[in-house]
Amino acid sequence: MSGPIYVCANEEEEHCNFVLHEWCSRLPTELKDHFHHPQHPLILHSKTPGDKFFGVFKCDICALPCNGFAYCCEECEYHIDVKCAFIPKEITHASHPNHLLSRVYCTGTRRCSMCLGYMSGLIFSCHTCDNFRVHSNCALLIPETTTHKCDKHPMKLSYFPIENHKSHYFCEICEKSFDPELPFYHCRECMQSIHTACAPSILQYETYTTRKRFYDHRNAIHKFVNVKFGGRYENSKVHPHPLSFVQGIQDDGQCDSNDCRNIDLQFKMIFKCLDCKFAVHYKCCERMSN
Repeated sequence: MSGPIYVCANEEEEHCNFVLHEWCSRLPTELKDHFHHPQHPLILHSKTPGDKFFGVFKCDICALPCNGFAYCCEECEYHIDVKCAFIPKEITHASHPNHLLSRVYCTGTRRCSMCLGYMSGLIFSCHTCDNFRVHSNCALLIPETTTHKCDKHPMKLSYFPIENHKSHYFCEICEKSFDPELPFYHCRECMQSIHTACAPSILQYETYTTRKRFYDHRNAIHKFVNVKFGGRYENSKVHPHPLSFVQGIQDDGQCDSNDCRNIDLQFKMIFKCLDCKFAVHYKCCERMSN
């Protein structure tokens, strides 16, 4: 976290890790006439109402999983994360600095100017340049800087090839080459680069795959950018020991659910036991709990 924050002041709760950005502490409790769901008011919830397992829901705007605060319409079973709730009508963006980008809906088969993925739903478009459009996720969810444990300098987001860069471009995390016409992080002092979607893996000390199913919009956005991992789940029907909610790594192996069709746990949302080798996918744990 960066910027001012609030933390739980209840000293009797040893393991309470409740933390809020100052901005999040001032969220309105109700939104009326929201641009994406104007027919009903949206109510702020710290956890999504209903039967969302372990508080994880799919945002109805960005389509990414989230387990944080949400604005909800229970009548329509509509849920959006707080970032998507306040997407502005217009933005400026470093990838297209000379013109404003406007929030519009796309129903065609055009490609994003940042990631080259096909576009549908909410996007940002330049009305001056007919050929510049970007996914809302690409425009809003990629931080401008990141850090690498092997590089003492912050790595800055670049949208264009680096001047006088003579070698091939490859990611220091996944060790795969990439197109420098797409967004990537780069350190000019050390001449190191990484994919934007690989950046969250830096603290995991494990490389991520570039398989399409793990990333959103062709490797531009990390799939779990809105998921806060951590917390314990206890259910004797699933496992006798408490389970931790984490993102799977290679050492977690395969899912212990008997009816799992996609057995690999690496890179997925999973629940695993810290006392033994037991681990299952998020969806498998949900199914076993019922």
